[in-house]
Amino acid sequence: MGKGKDARLSDVARAAGVSQGTVSNVFNRPQLVRAEVREQVRLAAERLGYGGPDPKGRLLRAGKVNAIGVATSEQLGYFFEDPFARTLMQGITEACDANGTGISLVSAIPDEALAWNMHNALVDGFILFCLVGADRLIAHSRERKLPFVALAFGETDESISIIGIDNVAGARLAAHHLVDLGHRRFAVLALEFESGRAGPAGLADVETAIYPAPRERLRGYFEVLTGAGIDVATVPIYNTLNDAETVAAGLEYIFSLEEKPTAILAQSDRIALEAMTWLRRHGYAVPGDVSVVGFDGVPEAALSEPPLTTISQPITELGRRAVNAILNPQAKPVQEYLEIELSVRGSTAAPRS
Repeated sequence: MGKGKDARLSDVARAAGVSQGTVSNVFNRPQLVRAEVREQVRLAAERLGYGGPDPKGRLLRAGKVNAIGVATSEQLGYFFEDPFARTLMQGITEACDANGTGISLVSAIPDEALAWNMHNALVDGFILFCLVGADRLIAHSRERKLPFVALAFGETDESISIIGIDNVAGARLAAHHLVDLGHRRFAVLALEFESGRAGPAGLADVETAIYPAPRERLRGYFEVLTGAGIDVATVPIYNTLNDAETVAAGLEYIFSLEEKPTAILAQSDRIALEAMTWLRRHGYAVPGDVSVVGFDGVPEAALSEPPLTTISQPITELGRRAVNAILNPQAKPVQEYLEIELSVRGSTAAPRS
């Protein structure tokens, strides 16, 4: 008779003196079995080290596991630390709760584990958080032959489902706002162009950036600045890793230059909020000395001091629509680009004369 991992349902039935159907009901529909029989089966299973039927087998036989995978190239902690990711997950969880669907978080950290994690995830489809590392996430999703949808994906690929925003248009709104206020000296605190790289960047680096979101946002900024007669080659760009340490390093670099900016274009609200903290600590008034514009529209942006002017995207709605795309897959890829808007708050003003 098998024991531990080798024990089977039939072994428990034989040891308890009941049918296999009764044992199955004890584990799956206990309300159908008398209490004394449930206890008899429980004791037999305990003696044999049998923990119950493999849920994977039951779910796979049903053809659906009733769970959605959210895959990212970031560490799993990113979903809890980053304000954009937290807000996105709020929309995803709201939609999953409304549909009685579970969530499985899948990380590509370490890199070599991505294939294993995605190919073994018990899910009905994937939401790909594609701010970075989109190619690998998409490739593994295709191999699984499950529905998937890409979020925060900066390129247009008609062969896949995408739910996102127009990064170029959002960046234009941010730059237009500052130019219209009268600013002419700018700096950009950018998202990373390639994995793990932080530091000063030039126009050539923008063109070769691996990740599309920072490239597209810079394109939108520079279209407006060029139209205003500003030489974008003179605008300092600093790649951050979207964290306090590299934002601080970027500002140290920018404010060490001979010409100080009166306006900072930050490519995420997290970058912008960290920048305002650094500026305040170093004696720069926002917006008196330096105006700051973010990008995302996270809840924290409205609560900062001063409240952050930002490009607001419907983050929770992105999550809700992504869930709907997985639960109701279409025959052809669906591509939706949601509306964005400029939220003008207290972190921007006309430059001092």
